Amino acid sequence: MNNQDVLAHRLNIKVSQVEAVLKLLSEGATIPFIARYRKEVTGSLDEEQIRVIEKEYSYLENLLKRKEDVIRLIDEKGLLTEELKTSIMACEKLTDVEDLYRPYKEKKKTKATEAIKAGLEPLAKKIMAFPLNGDIETLASGYNMETSKAIEGAKYIIAEWISDHAGTRKSIKTEILNYGSIESKLKKNAIDEKKTYEMYYDFSERIKYAKHFHILAMNRGEDEKILSVGLEFDKERIFNYQVKKWIKNERSFVCEIVKDALEDALKRLIYPSVEREIRADLTSEAESKAIVTFQDNLEHLLMTKPVKDKVVLGFDPAFRTGCKLAVLNPYGDVLEISTIYPHEPKNEKEKSAEVLKALINKYHVNIVAIGNGTASRESEAFVASTISGMGVLYNLVSEAGASVYSASPLAIAEFPDLTVEKRSAISIGRRIQDPLSELVKIDPKSIGVGEYQHDVNQKELGEALDFTVSKIVNEIGVNINTASESILKYISGLGKKAIGSIIDYRKKSPFKNRDEVRKLPGFSDKVYEQAIGFLRVIDGDNVLDKTRIHPESYELTRRALKELSLDLSDFGSDKFTDIISKCDVNALSKKLGCDVYTLQDILDELIHPGQDYRDKLDDIILKSDILTIDDLRIGMELQGTVRNVTSFGAFVDIGLHDDGLVHISKMSKNFVSNPLDIVKVGDIVTVYVCGIDKAKEKVQLSLVKDF
Repeated sequence: MNNQDVLAHRLNIKVSQVEAVLKLLSEGATIPFIARYRKEVTGSLDEEQIRVIEKEYSYLENLLKRKEDVIRLIDEKGLLTEELKTSIMACEKLTDVEDLYRPYKEKKKTKATEAIKAGLEPLAKKIMAFPLNGDIETLASGYNMETSKAIEGAKYIIAEWISDHAGTRKSIKTEILNYGSIESKLKKNAIDEKKTYEMYYDFSERIKYAKHFHILAMNRGEDEKILSVGLEFDKERIFNYQVKKWIKNERSFVCEIVKDALEDALKRLIYPSVEREIRADLTSEAESKAIVTFQDNLEHLLMTKPVKDKVVLGFDPAFRTGCKLAVLNPYGDVLEISTIYPHEPKNEKEKSAEVLKALINKYHVNIVAIGNGTASRESEAFVASTISGMGVLYNLVSEAGASVYSASPLAIAEFPDLTVEKRSAISIGRRIQDPLSELVKIDPKSIGVGEYQHDVNQKELGEALDFTVSKIVNEIGVNINTASESILKYISGLGKKAIGSIIDYRKKSPFKNRDEVRKLPGFSDKVYEQAIGFLRVIDGDNVLDKTRIHPESYELTRRALKELSLDLSDFGSDKFTDIISKCDVNALSKKLGCDVYTLQDILDELIHPGQDYRDKLDDIILKSDILTIDDLRIGMELQGTVRNVTSFGAFVDIGLHDDGLVHISKMSKNFVSNPLDIVKVGDIVTVYVCGIDKAKEKVQLSLVKDF
């Protein structure tokens, strides 16, 4: 089976689909382009499937290369057999290949290599033949050293042979994985001031069922020198099993020597190595799951429904340095910046209220967006009392990453004369108006909607999150005349030169059509092909340019309309929409000699040109008054916004200082294995108060009414 066959079998898709994706990728096509515009070739694989094919195929190719290298290296030593070659080629993991290669590797200086150098390998072989006649003294004589030394050296050699045996390692690893536990304990004299790892002071969990967030937490506690972590398993059982495997004749006088060598192999060579492998595998799997959680949360955060056509006042809370205010028009342009001091130490509440009211009245502000950082709840109370009766609403906005953006070269270039805090107020306000356009300015890792994001492989996390942002940006598309450099960099196929050309061109005059883009520096035929479908000209001279329809399909679009007795001049009319929505796509595709996938996408776009998928989502919760923990009662029904989803539950903003936790056990009357199956970041949910801890200001919530 070649790698394409392996991948198709693993992903449960056709080999032709794998081959099509690999061919397109090799020709320079991007994942968003393939997913959107080459459905007929791939069988409508989505971005996630295409990315898996790309990653898995790369792994399989590297694995194959290593297999070939190992086979060559063993063959050069004249030790390759057909059986060994077949075993190597059958390996599905790199670690399995390395285990088979281990006995043939050039070894560094070890106790066994020193014993071999001393000429004790023949003795080791004699011992492993399990002789029945004679005695050990006679067997170990004639090696120019004391008998005891010769036996000791032979045992080191035997121990290494046992350790190098791939089957032995595999069986021991399987035994530990199936029946062993991972345990953590508080280290002697360790100080855990905030009791962060209290749960893990004396913790044990079967390796087979270990939860990924437990693994990551234990790893962190170990790194911080608070916990000691290790694997526990039945060493006696493993030893007894291996004795039966390695002792070929129990009547031989060398049995105890081989048992000693076996015990040494297990304790000194195999257990430490296998434990490292298992913990590395557990960590890798845990990181992968944490990254998927982060990706999923980020995707739904980026897909938060924008608040359109509203004047927004961004409010960045603070105590000593004052609260920064930024009034933004419906397009996110800054109308005015101000600073007020409603909190300690200045406590200028009345003066601050006057300034806030004046700004609201002057610019007809519709919504106040309050950052959820330091002094946020105090600021919420101040805003709620100030706007009472003014017909203005407010919303608490996650300001994760706002400070990162505000101090970035991008923010400095955009607002060179403003302080970091004032830039932050602008960012907070824009996060309500168009969350996607604002959040793409920030390194996805700084947005912080996951678990243990600082503990996972940062390169893999970065790549996964960049893929997620790219997927969403291209799914929604951008207005070429208004899109920022930050969002353009995620558009399929666009590089720095092409982005610079777009920005330079529109400074002189707006784009009127997609054809103008083709002539820009940095736009080769390939770049144009990959990018243009995601770049839209909203008020241009070709109505198709504001849709997701690719220019390569414009002629097909016109032919389809002609078959339906329609014309682009009918675009947007009730008649136009009615006829297209009722047409038989399969019959029309046969008439036109085109594939159904492309035609269906064209017809969908003609009915809903350039539709923003986010418009279908729930509106964000806007409030006019505050809620305190004293207002809560057990069983109270509330509405809230899901701010973060972890493996053990979801954090919901119900308007308190800290988000309430819906534990995984309170998400459904049925068993829930993954909270992401129930809720997503940004979801508006109805919750019920099931626990109140006023001392710790913690609230437990339930998605089930009869909790």
